[in-house]
Amino acid sequence: MLAAFVRDMRSDRAGLIRAARRAYLLGLAALALPGVVLGVALLLTRPVAVPFAAVLALLTLALALALLALRLARTAANNAELPARQAALTGAIQAATAPGVPLLLACATLSQWQAAALFLVLGAAVHAVVWVRLPGWVRELGAEG
Repeated sequence: MLAAFVRDMRSDRAGLIRAARRAYLLGLAALALPGVVLGVALLLTRPVAVPFAAVLALLTLALALALLALRLARTAANNAELPARQAALTGAIQAATAPGVPLLLACATLSQWQAAALFLVLGAAVHAVVWVRLPGWVRELGAEG
């Protein structure tokens, strides 16, 4: 996988898009794996249920943080002071936090399947947005190519 990543980084714009998507998925996995471990531990200890009003407040907060993370990632990817390759990877890695926030909250509420499902749906929706928008954040390679 690392060899394919390096090959894509040295390739054309299409290769850079593939590399950015790989970096995004690796960043998301880096957030998800500890979250799953935490979620399973919390599921086994059966914590007190989170009130539904608090779940809605957390859902709203997760959406706001995801939108902020998307904006910051897009800004980083469009930074003209950075070379296209560096800007693409910076934006992709930062974009992983957008679905990562709802995913971590889903893991923290695994003992309440309804709350976890709401956070997972939000995380999946944000992931779809990132996946579709990420190619648009990758600039043409130009002279540094």
